[in-house]
Amino acid sequence: MQAVFTKNGSETPEPVKAKVSGAIPDWLQGTLVRNGPGLFSIGDTAYNHWFDGMALIHNFTFKDGDVYYRSKFLQSETFKRNTGANRIVVSEFGTMVYPDPCKNIFSKAFTYFSNAIPDFTDNNLVNIIRYGEDYYAASEVNYINKIDPHTLETVGRTNYRNHIALNLATAHPHYDEEGNTYNMGTAIIGFGRPKYMIFKVPADASGTKKKKDEGKKKPAMSEVEQVCSIPFRSSLYPSYFHSFGMTENYIIFVEQAFKLDVFKLATAYFRGVNWGSCLKYDKDDMTYFNLINRKTGKAVSTKFYGDPFVVFHHINAFEEDGHVVFDLITYKDSNLYDMFYIENLNQDTDKFVENNKIFSPPVCQRFVLPITVDKDTPVGTNLVTLKDSSAKAVTEKDGSVFCSPDTLFVGLELPQINYKFNTKKYRYFYGSRVEWSPHPNKIAKVDIVTRTHQEWREEECYPSEPVFVASPDAEEEDDGVLLSSVVSLNPEKPPFMLILNAKTMEEIARASVDATIHMDLHGYFIPQKGSN
Repeated sequence: MQAVFTKNGSETPEPVKAKVSGAIPDWLQGTLVRNGPGLFSIGDTAYNHWFDGMALIHNFTFKDGDVYYRSKFLQSETFKRNTGANRIVVSEFGTMVYPDPCKNIFSKAFTYFSNAIPDFTDNNLVNIIRYGEDYYAASEVNYINKIDPHTLETVGRTNYRNHIALNLATAHPHYDEEGNTYNMGTAIIGFGRPKYMIFKVPADASGTKKKKDEGKKKPAMSEVEQVCSIPFRSSLYPSYFHSFGMTENYIIFVEQAFKLDVFKLATAYFRGVNWGSCLKYDKDDMTYFNLINRKTGKAVSTKFYGDPFVVFHHINAFEEDGHVVFDLITYKDSNLYDMFYIENLNQDTDKFVENNKIFSPPVCQRFVLPITVDKDTPVGTNLVTLKDSSAKAVTEKDGSVFCSPDTLFVGLELPQINYKFNTKKYRYFYGSRVEWSPHPNKIAKVDIVTRTHQEWREEECYPSEPVFVASPDAEEEDDGVLLSSVVSLNPEKPPFMLILNAKTMEEIARASVDATIHMDLHGYFIPQKGSN
């Protein structure tokens, strides 16, 4: 496994023209920017977890039937400090770093004190997100780094806390039809009563200049607006969330039984444990579903809840006939994170497969919540009246509603849709097929209506999260292409950008790259201005 997943990546700072076989559609013009970990050891030190690796951003530019590739390490403060010292000096999710033993006692004491309330790394390795007219490398901490998505230069760092009272924020925002960005964060320490918060950055943010300094634009976050806040059910054990759902009128926050232990987080440094160990799954708790009106910021008063599970990715959500319908990828435990410790990934493939059969598979599930609940409804009534789902929402004695899902598919992660159908009723989703490990070896398309799926696969190949790009003037939901960066276990096989017909899942073209390409996580397609 090691050769593909934990080997240090390298930069390709100048564009490399790929060798194209097949025919790339004339209308496919733009840049796919992707993010993920790419540096796992520095000097004599190494990270413990795959999610700790230094961010290596790469892009594929599609222009007139040709494809150009480039990659650069994110020049975060963390990257500069680590490479400057030639060792890891900044703690990450799964790797806690301690002072150089040669430092004097006063320096050590200061380091311990400064870590009591974590000032997190700015190694933004999870996704590329857009706020206003700016693009950022993002993870789940209070820092984001603005980048030029075409040259991959790091422009500068932004601290959420300078603009809105947050300690953490997701790397999976939503974008509405006007181009506004919605995201969700957590205020844990130093901002009054702990709470979850939904915020919005306008589509045209960052277009104005500071009066005092005409040479600089305001950061997009300077125009942030708070949509609403949700109090913690427990101040010491807030729910972890990696993403959230959105419909035309509602925000969906799944308050799961996978929780952050705030006391452990604040004392992790002193106790010699990493931040990852501060996340715990409480199998005896429940899952709570919060519906918040996007326009008013007020929560629906009904208490919706269900059995415990772990969720990282939402697929899509929409409203239909008085219901909010949302689709998630769920797990029966939190062991997925453990699978990505480097010592696990470095096992021989056969041993890795055998040892990881105990991990629960990702299950794509649909929940359906009635927007209004009549107080006089008899106990035990299923309030879901939609004909095409077996999901249930059953009234309880105390007026709450117990929700059970409809299983759509088993064994898919990193879900993507035709984003023009985000917040709308949809039929198809795409993703990385995962059966025996977290490492995808197939791309799948799932048809929710027929409950069937199609696959693309090739021996010795690992495709990234597939990104859907719609054909211009497309009338059908699946009229477009899927883009996926593919790496191989076989050193004789060059990495390539795969272009699939999203309707048939057949290969249209591939662009082989004479450069090192790393496994990544998430990305964003930026159409060329004037196209699509």
